[in-house]
Amino acid sequence: QVRLVESGGGLVQPGGSLRLSCVASGGTASNYNMGWFRQTPGKEREFVAGVKRGGDSIHYKDSVRGRFTISRDDAKDTVTLRMDSLNPDDTAVYYCAAANSWVALAARRPDYWGQGSQVTVSS
Repeated sequence: QVRLVESGGGLVQPGGSLRLSCVASGGTASNYNMGWFRQTPGKEREFVAGVKRGGDSIHYKDSVRGRFTISRDDAKDTVTLRMDSLNPDDTAVYYCAAANSWVALAARRPDYWGQGSQVTVSS
């Protein structure tokens, strides 16, 4: 059983930056495709960014490409989401996810979810 623990959320002004981290315990992160999702009240959870097992393929939601950067450090069982040029539309609860199958991850059906971390962008 893999447990994903997120950290790094908070309140930031428009144009600011935040970094979210997700540490995997109880398993080896290198075995999984890893991703970040976000959700706002009344809306479905949406894919934000993902990095495939091995780290050689990365994908982003169109609206965050160029502003967000996902990276993984398998030696530390950690995946990080660096978020720059944040705007109020980025306000959401952000979830880390791990999946054996990339298709499952992209379809919002990962094997494991983190508990979520609130990101609020407001002046």
